[in-house]
Amino acid sequence: MPPNDSRRRYLRLLAAGATGAVAGCASLASPGTEAGSPDDPQTPRDPQTEPPTDTATDTLTPVEKIDDWQFDPDKMLGGGHGGATATAQATGVAMEASGGDGGSIGLSAGGAADIATFRRNVEEGYLPTPESLSYEGLFYNYYFDTGGDGSCSSTFCPTYAPAVSADPLSGETERYLTVGLDSGIASSEFDRKRLNLVVVLDISGSMSSPFSEYYYDQYGNRREVEGTTERPKIEVARDALVMLTEQLRPGDRLGVVLYSNEGHVAKPLRQVNATDMDAIRTHIQEDIEPRGGTNLDAGLDAATELLGEYSDADQSEFENRMIVLTDAMPNLGDTSSGGLRGELETNAADNIHATFVGVGVDFNAELVDELTAVRGANYYGVHSAEEFEERMGEQFQYMVTPLVFDLNLELDAEGYDIRKVYGSTAAEEATGEIMSVNTLFASPSEGGRSRGGVVLVQVDRQSDAPEMTLRASWEERDGTSREATSTIEFPSGENEQFANSGVRKAVLLSRYADLLKRWMIYERDRQAVPVEEDDGIEPPADEHLGRWEQTSDPLTVTPPYPERIRTFRAHFSNEIGALGDGELTQELTLLDTILAAAE
Repeated sequence: MPPNDSRRRYLRLLAAGATGAVAGCASLASPGTEAGSPDDPQTPRDPQTEPPTDTATDTLTPVEKIDDWQFDPDKMLGGGHGGATATAQATGVAMEASGGDGGSIGLSAGGAADIATFRRNVEEGYLPTPESLSYEGLFYNYYFDTGGDGSCSSTFCPTYAPAVSADPLSGETERYLTVGLDSGIASSEFDRKRLNLVVVLDISGSMSSPFSEYYYDQYGNRREVEGTTERPKIEVARDALVMLTEQLRPGDRLGVVLYSNEGHVAKPLRQVNATDMDAIRTHIQEDIEPRGGTNLDAGLDAATELLGEYSDADQSEFENRMIVLTDAMPNLGDTSSGGLRGELETNAADNIHATFVGVGVDFNAELVDELTAVRGANYYGVHSAEEFEERMGEQFQYMVTPLVFDLNLELDAEGYDIRKVYGSTAAEEATGEIMSVNTLFASPSEGGRSRGGVVLVQVDRQSDAPEMTLRASWEERDGTSREATSTIEFPSGENEQFANSGVRKAVLLSRYADLLKRWMIYERDRQAVPVEEDDGIEPPADEHLGRWEQTSDPLTVTPPYPERIRTFRAHFSNEIGALGDGELTQELTLLDTILAAAE
């Protein structure tokens, strides 16, 4: 083995020689020849002048498997990011999808894919932040009737289902409409693309705290974590990274970036079938420990540099994606949501997309919610290795497969205006006539229903005209632009009316989230959201969101919210009976935990 200070050069040479090794003619630079010099027969190509060639040898052909791990924890704080990408290439091996029920796959909006941080905060006795309870994350917890009739034969077919329903607290009549995210892609035919994947792991000091404790208390002081029996976040993150590697296929490429004060390329991008994956997993478990600050910006930069080499890869065959495992508490580099989001938006324009996996009860959902509003982005929360293992099973292929971009819905109706959109990270961009969804990902389907398969629109009636025309336009993964026009008619009268169970469930969950978001704000700033006795369930204004850091505020419920939550709980229980969905009982359990804090 070469000395430690030559290890990176040695790894570059091994990576560059992998393609030649397949033909039995691999060689390294002769002694005294500088890697990358004109005399080096295995000079790595220049990504600026030589685009990657993604046609290659059969992945079943035996090749030398290289341990290309290049992270030295003893030198971690010393040298910024860097390292070389590998050029070994191979053809992907098609594998059948594991999800689905024999029908079509589902579609769901990008952004949050759960509300795990919200749930865990309540369970641990902390007051969550309003951003941790996202509408699209809540919707992705459940399966919805999209309103499709089985006739869809395209990647995406929008469907619509209206509803008239009274606010359970004020009695005021409200009108809603679901956009059903229907797809004609058969589950048996669905498969993810080959991946150029870089995993970006946060190894900063805050990752040393246990999952059930905050790194900072309510006064912003660091909490001591010694003596706890809870597993630190970094341990579960290491396990999660190992599990993630087990989802990869021979035609995929994997790179690993670690970041704390700076970003470090721990493993260059290299094909899985040419990598000693067992050795990589051992390094992950043995070499990674938390220390230092949190320079998320540097981690993203290092990952972008690795993936940039493949930004022009054939999008019909490849998905370029970074998966960032973090508690999202940056304190070094560019820490602004605008700066970080700007980098992700630039990446998305270059076909490099991002998935964030939030770890710990103090995961900063507000920051990541902003970052994953970008085209092609999504995020998940994880609070145990077992939970992540479950996600990495059936759900991995959905997590990394965006299918529809830039969905816009234009409402043409004299009688109605759009008031509020639920279930889209671009909801705040809605106007009276137009709503947007940046990305639709593939999602599981079950019994004709799709997981997270709706976006809900609340409309204001301006006249008695019942009809509205809806014009949808979107871009599919291959860049093809599509559009569809439909006309629907809202039911007359003020009685409870739901076109299907999907819109009924979406209305129930949106009200649940609105009520609890306002409660979370009220407990922190009562003047921001004053409550009158007869007030209904209103969504909080945008200016009242994003104002609180992830500190350990205790779970509290003060009047008038105990009574408001109890009244809504009774309504929620009745709706579960009407919908026949036993999964919804988990929300009753959560409401009971919240109410117990009022006693």
